[in-house]
Amino acid sequence: MLDPSFFSYVTVMSITPGPNNLMLATSGVNFGMRRTLPMMFGITLGCALQIAMAVLLLDSLLLWMSAIRLPLTLLGCAYLLWLSWKIFRAGAPEMREKARPVSLVNGALLQVVNPKAWLMATNVALIYSASSSIVPMMSGFALLNLPCILVWAVMGDRLGRHLQVAWKLKAFNSVMALSLVITVGWMLVEVLKP
Repeated sequence: MLDPSFFSYVTVMSITPGPNNLMLATSGVNFGMRRTLPMMFGITLGCALQIAMAVLLLDSLLLWMSAIRLPLTLLGCAYLLWLSWKIFRAGAPEMREKARPVSLVNGALLQVVNPKAWLMATNVALIYSASSSIVPMMSGFALLNLPCILVWAVMGDRLGRHLQVAWKLKAFNSVMALSLVITVGWMLVEVLKP
């Protein structure tokens, strides 16, 4: 049986800003809700799989995570900087036709380099695996995570209707790209602390 605190922890971690939610809002603005759904389901799938991995490999995962924390963070930061560049360029009218939303598979793979998702998966495994089995944790996570990240995708979709003027869309994408760059800076400061 899942502890009641599991529900509040997963909800808070799922709905607060992070790389996933920034990407979902941006995708909603640029591609609409329907074309953002695969990414949204991919994120939930990727996070649920992370929880399964963390639960199944908890001891070795903790040793592994401490050993690869810096390289994983640097890889994640490089990926987020690349995504921020793509977001920044997405507002340019000439790039609009070439752009594609993130797929289900890529949404799931995004979790590999998402430090917030790893933190959440590791914490869920550490705190709740002793009192619950893996299937209820993965299912509970998915049922809580999906509506939380849906908020960001819907918000982006609705906001996108008001950003149909090229300069407005460019300004929004620039702010979202800058938000990811700031996230990268914050992550680097955290991982490089003595």
